[in-house]
Formats: sequence, structure tokens, C-alpha cells
Amino acid sequence: MLFELNRASRAEILAEARQIAGLALPMMVAQIAQVATSFVDTVMAGRVGTDDLAAVSLGASVFITAYVTLMGVVAALNPILSHHLGSRDQRAFGHDAAQGLWFGLILGILGGGLMLALEAPLRHWLHLPPEVTDKVMLFITGAAIGMPAAMIHRALHAYASSLGHPKAIMVVSLLALALNVPLNYILIHGLFGMPKMGGAGCGWATGIAFWFNCLALLAYVSWHRNFRDNRILAGLAAPDWRRFLAFLRLGVPIGLSFFVEVSLFSFIALLIAELGTVVVATHQSVLNFSSLIYMLPQSVATALSVRVGHHAGAGDYKAARFISGVGMLMGLAMAGGAMLLVLLLREPIMWMYSTDPRVIAMGTSLLLFAAVYQLTDAAQTIASGALRGYKLTAVPMLIHITSFWMVGLGLGMLLGLTDWIVPRMGIYGFWTALVISLTVAGLLLTYYLARASRKRLHRDQGILL
Repeated sequence: MLFELNRASRAEILAEARQIAGLALPMMVAQIAQVATSFVDTVMAGRVGTDDLAAVSLGASVFITAYVTLMGVVAALNPILSHHLGSRDQRAFGHDAAQGLWFGLILGILGGGLMLALEAPLRHWLHLPPEVTDKVMLFITGAAIGMPAAMIHRALHAYASSLGHPKAIMVVSLLALALNVPLNYILIHGLFGMPKMGGAGCGWATGIAFWFNCLALLAYVSWHRNFRDNRILAGLAAPDWRRFLAFLRLGVPIGLSFFVEVSLFSFIALLIAELGTVVVATHQSVLNFSSLIYMLPQSVATALSVRVGHHAGAGDYKAARFISGVGMLMGLAMAGGAMLLVLLLREPIMWMYSTDPRVIAMGTSLLLFAAVYQLTDAAQTIASGALRGYKLTAVPMLIHITSFWMVGLGLGMLLGLTDWIVPRMGIYGFWTALVISLTVAGLLLTYYLARASRKRLHRDQGILL
């Protein structure tokens, strides 16, 4: 086997699986809660009307692209902090954890400003009715206000998870989700003297929920006894620009990897805008549900970046490689279950999003594509997480660019919008390319993880390759 799991006993594999699950499960709940915010936005906007659903779909595409890209840059803190703990360098851990707050704040301000700057060109580019375009812009404005809080939250996320205390993240994320629902309703319908924004109100609710998420998590880690030996605010000093450069060297490739993946989906939403609001709404609905399922392998990937980072920081490459293999098995098993779930419940899933029979009919077909790519999507996600634990980010970035932009987006445009290869397939051409691109990424990243982890193990053992 790729990771020599056949040499380990069943008890050893199960013991490590429990370790990974103990870290991954609270993070999975937290990440599902965060993605569920988008789910709630989509469902509640869909109940207002198809135009509102389309506006939320397009606005969310812009917001999620910026959010996930910057989240990837801040994710550099996960392996950095884990390596400090693995090497028992508490001073460096405290300094970098506190600097992560400044780093997140600066990135969040830049990200929010970029979202606002994109409104004018988007207004001219989108070929939609003016009332829909206005709602898209209003959604983006509200979400942009929450971006600084979102990035500080991700820095706190890295701090708490590297210490092995992800329950704090879970508790606060669930509270933020609970807050998002009434905020959506109030702002959509204009209750209690608030303006009636329709679907655009979901963007403002998201921005407010992010500030709650940030401040509540900061209060939690500043007060709870689990963090008393490593209080993050105790090491807070003036911004250390040298450390920011170190964060960027590791984080920019991660952020670009995240960007090319999420932009594949977001650009598709923009490219199919000319196909009509029904197609846009359906695409976003299926993508939204797929994003919920994606949190299963993503939580394992985040746990692996911490677990592998601890052992790589301590120089124990045998354990790091073993952990990678166990995590891959766990992720593929969960992806297999998710695939069956989607195949069996396609129509009920679509009914959650819309009562429009056109959306439901198209959505049940697109969910077949989503079911097919579950295994390969899980493989590429988990391999990427383990590689981050090794602080290997440049090659995964190149693999993602090749797979998602060249294969996914390029082939998708050819299949969906032209007759060059086959008669124009529309939205189905894009989803066919998605399946192919995720398969390519899964195979390449799994191979690279196996090769890189074996190389470090042999080097540690004094074996020349």
C-alpha cells in the first residue's frame, strides 16, 4: 500500500483513526455550521423568489472566492504553529499565534476592500435584469464588511486547533449559525424598522455573523481554562512584518490552491449567467449542498495538517506518513457514504432549495455529477491537508492550477459554451469537466503525498534514494 498501512496492526490504525476523529469531528461540525450559513442563505432566498436566489448565488460566488482564498493564506498558521509545538518551542508558538491576529486583520481589510472594488466592473459585466444586479451588489457590500472578522477568526481557528482544543471553534460556530437565521429573516423582510433587502439581506447577515464569530471565539480562548498556559493575547505586540513574510511564503501557495479550486466553481457561476436565472440558481443550489458534504474530507484534511505538523516538527516522519495513510482511508470511507446519500436522495435534496419544478428537474441531474466526484474530491482534499502538515505547498498549488483551471475551467468552457468538441452541453458540460478535473487532482496529489512522505522517511533513516 502507498503508506505501508499493511504493516500496521488493526489496533494501531484504529487508535490513530480515533486521534484524527477526535480532532476532526469538532472542526467538521464547526465547518458545517459555517457552510450551513450559506445553505441557510440559499434556502431562505429561494423561498423569496428565483431572482433573489440568483442574486444570492452570484453575490456568494464573489464572497466565497475572496473568503476561501484568504482563508487559505491564513491556513499557513496551522502547520507553523503545529511545528512549533512539535519542536517544543513555546516562545515561538506564542509569538506567531499573536501575530496571526494582526495578519488576519490586515488580510481581511484588503479582502473586503477588493470585494467592494469589484462591484463596478461586475455591474457592467453581468447580463441580468437591473433589479437582480442591484441585489448582487448589496449582498457583496454586506459580506465585505465581515471579511476582517472572518480572517481574524481563521487565525484563532489555527491557534485553537493546533493546541488540540477544537471544541471552542465548534461551539462558537454553532452559535453564529443560530444567529444567522433570524438575522436573515429580519433583513430579507425588513422587520423591526430594518430596510427590506430581499435576498441581499443574507449578505449583511453573513457579515454580522462573522463579527460575532470572531469576537465570541476570542473571548472564549481568552477565558477558558484549556488555554490558560498559552493565552493568545498575552503575546500580542506590534505587528512583526518579518513574520508576516514567513506566513506569506507558506500561505500564498495554499491560498492560490484554494483560489483555483473555489474559483473554478465561482467562475462557472459567472460564465453561465447568460444561460438564465434558473440555470444559475440550480447550479448554486447543487454546489451549496456539495459544499456541505465537502466539509467531511475538509475536516480530516485540517486535522491532518495539525497531526502531521506535530510529528514532522518533532522529526518523526514515520508517524507522519502513517497518519497520512490513516487519514486518507477515513476520508475515502466517508466520501463513499456521501456518494450513496446523494444518489439516493437527489430529489428531496433539491426540494429543500426550491419549489420551482425547473430547478428541481435540472438539480437532480447535476447531483449525479456531484455524487460521482465525491471519492476523488476527498482524495485531493486530504492529500493537500497532509502535505500542508509537511509544509509542502508549492507543488500542490501547481497541481491545482493545472487540474482546475486548465482541465476544469478550460475544458468546461469548451464543452459547455462551444461546439468544438461535442455539441454545446451548457451547464452539463461544465459539470462533466468538474468530474474530470477533480479526478486528475486526486490522482496527482495522492501520488505526490506518497512520494514526498516516503522520501522524508528514508532521509530520516539515512537511506539514499
